[in-house]
Amino acid sequence: MPAADANPIDDRDRLIAGKVAWRLVPLLMLCYFVAFLDRVNVGFAALTMNADLGFDSAVFGLGAGIFFIGYFVFEVPSNLVLEKLGARRWIARIMFSWGLVSAAMALVWNEPSFYAGRFLLGAAEAGFFPGVVLYLTYWFAAEHRARMVGLFMAAVPISGVIGSPLSGWILGLEGALGLHGWQWLFILEGLPSMLLSVAVWHCLTDRPSEAGWLTASERAWLETTLERERVLRDSVRKYRLGEALTDGRVLALSVLYLGLVTGLYGVTFWLPQIVKGFGGLSNVEVGFIAALPTLAAAIAMVAWTRHSDRTRERPWHVALPAFAGGLGLIASAYVSDPMLSTIALSVALIGIYAGIATSWTLPTAFLTGTAAAGGLALINSIGNLGGFAGPYVMGWIKNATGAYSLALFGIGLALALSGLIALAMRRAVANERPAGALPIRDRVA
Repeated sequence: MPAADANPIDDRDRLIAGKVAWRLVPLLMLCYFVAFLDRVNVGFAALTMNADLGFDSAVFGLGAGIFFIGYFVFEVPSNLVLEKLGARRWIARIMFSWGLVSAAMALVWNEPSFYAGRFLLGAAEAGFFPGVVLYLTYWFAAEHRARMVGLFMAAVPISGVIGSPLSGWILGLEGALGLHGWQWLFILEGLPSMLLSVAVWHCLTDRPSEAGWLTASERAWLETTLERERVLRDSVRKYRLGEALTDGRVLALSVLYLGLVTGLYGVTFWLPQIVKGFGGLSNVEVGFIAALPTLAAAIAMVAWTRHSDRTRERPWHVALPAFAGGLGLIASAYVSDPMLSTIALSVALIGIYAGIATSWTLPTAFLTGTAAAGGLALINSIGNLGGFAGPYVMGWIKNATGAYSLALFGIGLALALSGLIALAMRRAVANERPAGALPIRDRVA
């Protein structure tokens, strides 16, 4: 029997949100799991591919990062198409094309083909992440959104936990059917994306009004709740697409995200080679050790976004992990002991992932509709240029100095800047909260 002071409206809201989450979020997590695996498995491929193809650190860093140039160019158009055609069709298309390109990376034979393949992979995947963030706003009210984005994004560190040992093992297929281990890596990890595109086409539902797996009263409740939230938000200011793309807060959030993503990929693409540098480790052992920081990040990210939803506080929940991530990277630049280095990198990734997941609640606090589609895509596209900057800078500095220390220090400072921007956004986000917004318990059932 529920407690005497339990509110039936609160209970109903949680019940419907839970039902929607169980229907949609596991599939979206699985999609992002394979997407991120295809995006970063080049880091493990490099353990043998670089020697086979004669790539030095600068070539690898440029190739790893050029993915994000293709991503940047096609991000906003892709998300606008998703908003018009629906998530089911467009996400299925994205998944099939990126899986095909990822598998085709096995055909790389020289520097230009490596660069071209990475660019095309970024173009193929463009729109997936901001599209899903936008899609979640169609289904979840603000008080659930950070937790849902956090659950969705937990697929990223989980892909490292599972994918790192798996990738290390696949490299052991060297010579099977006349192929190198890194070629098997691209082929075997590209196929699941193409298969999942079929599941997305058949299982994803575009809008609550089309959800036959909800009852009529549940659909009505959800649509009314989300529409009320949208109207209240638009009553403060309804952004047109052009306004969203030039709004100072959107541009500031783009720079904030740029710092976080620079840290993410500056570490992620190079982590296998950093761990390999500890000495005396097989590729499989490298995989298991590289999985430890991402395992810690997965657990921390889910807990942190839940705390953000409970407190309904956002900027500090972005700033604090950004500062922690920066300190972790700076510390990793000055320790040589493998255990201490692993701990420092774990702190860095915990901060980076927790900050990234919570940061997506900031733009959705004041953008809706097409403006949200364009604004979210712009933030993600500009931010993901950090995916080019991080790996490229790491590779260039490694070539020049023979070590990663200076690059890790610089990227740590970029994370600190992201934290400062988050704190500067406190008043801006608060001012966009509609004065007439009501807590759940005050809504009319």
